[in-house]
Amino acid sequence: MPGWKRAGPLVPRSNASAKQAGSRFERTTADYLKDHLSEFIDRKVRTGAKDTGDIANVRTAKGRRVAVECKDYGGKLNLPEWVREAEAERLNDGSAVGLVIAKRRGTAKPGEQWVILTVDGLIELLHG
Repeated sequence: MPGWKRAGPLVPRSNASAKQAGSRFERTTADYLKDHLSEFIDRKVRTGAKDTGDIANVRTAKGRRVAVECKDYGGKLNLPEWVREAEAERLNDGSAVGLVIAKRRGTAKPGEQWVILTVDGLIELLHG
């Protein structure tokens, strides 16, 4: 096509491919957490307007719920938006902590992905 240039190695994702990547990332993350924390952890089924996070049955050391938002993003990190989203999900779920697990470019290993949360969330997670 005249005037058309290949975008290079990072071609923008379609909405469908972004959803597929997000679903895969959620499944991989849930399976990893299940293998390392609790057999009851699983990927959540979408439940309507009041999102409560992407992964079910994650708990603090004292047994309080944790709302987990997974992000396999195609562009830049958007920490303020993602933390606000995790906080809204925390409130919707009645969880003690809301956190984000974000895909780390350059590795597919679930244990090497990033976790983003507030310091207050970290204190709740570790101490309660």
